[in-house]
Amino acid sequence: MAYIDLLESRVFNRLSADPQRLSEYIPDGQTYPVIVDEIQKIPALLDEVHRLMEKNRNLRFILTGSSPRKLRRTSSNLLGGRASTSYFHPLSAMELAKDFNLVKALTYGLLPTIYDSEKNIDPGNYLAGYIEAYLREEILQEGLTRNVAAFNRFLEAASFSQGEVLNVTLVARECSVHRKVVESYFQILEDLLIGYRIPVFTRKAKRRLIQHAKFYFFDTGVYRSIRPRGPLDTPELIDGASLETLVFQNLLAYIDNHQKNYAIHYWRTTSGKEVDFILYGEDGLVSIEVKRSRTVTSRDLSGLRTFREDYPSTQSILLYGGDKHLQIDGVRVLPIEYALTHLDELL
Repeated sequence: MAYIDLLESRVFNRLSADPQRLSEYIPDGQTYPVIVDEIQKIPALLDEVHRLMEKNRNLRFILTGSSPRKLRRTSSNLLGGRASTSYFHPLSAMELAKDFNLVKALTYGLLPTIYDSEKNIDPGNYLAGYIEAYLREEILQEGLTRNVAAFNRFLEAASFSQGEVLNVTLVARECSVHRKVVESYFQILEDLLIGYRIPVFTRKAKRRLIQHAKFYFFDTGVYRSIRPRGPLDTPELIDGASLETLVFQNLLAYIDNHQKNYAIHYWRTTSGKEVDFILYGEDGLVSIEVKRSRTVTSRDLSGLRTFREDYPSTQSILLYGGDKHLQIDGVRVLPIEYALTHLDELL
């Protein structure tokens, strides 16, 4: 198997000087896919990949990278019609199955290294190092921003928006950076696949709705590691955002991994009625509310009921901290841990 790691300085220097040297790394008669890791570091290699595939129709490549930003911004050959795109998410509850631990996942997230028993790492230290290394390798080396101190302040300010309607002006004020700069920082997070903005579901809207997107870091452990803590922060505040993030990242991974035709939205009226997640696409319409509490009240079901009034065809699901499976007024009420490990039964 040919494996080409562009993090190796000698390999990077040779190929960046002359991309046509790529063929030197591919054995004659290669039948297995050629893996090029961190492809975004040398966008010009895509032209060479294209040339080699045209020369040998049986040759296949696996191109991996942590950021499509540089490829897109340099108008690189994106191999249109010759390539398919897959996203590698953190582990999911379904993948961990019986080894999934809700408390651990809420505390440390689902990055694979944390669950590698052979590495025997401290999860808290690993997450702190992960964020520091990622900033150094992706933000500094790729020159995405000149002011790393300002970007660090932005990350902390953005963490207060986790699972909330995003107010870019407020974030800019909190980190003392111009609004346009903060908007570009959020775009960097999305381009690096470490942050997501999900839009309001407005299709055939019958009520006045909030217009701004909600924001999530891609993993609850990463979010908690970035999020500053102070005397005014309650555990419920951070735990609530963590739980919603955990559900979001599992939904995102399930949709991508199983090629489901859903887009993720949220729904909130100007009068305060809200549903945390709306999945909409050719595979159907699903409304999902997430609650930490171990009991279910009529108020917990209010947003789902209102949404169903406008969209009677929706499947309504409430995930909660209890352990009973319930059916209340047409809403399927499920324990969070069960739901995350059985998403294939729900979607």
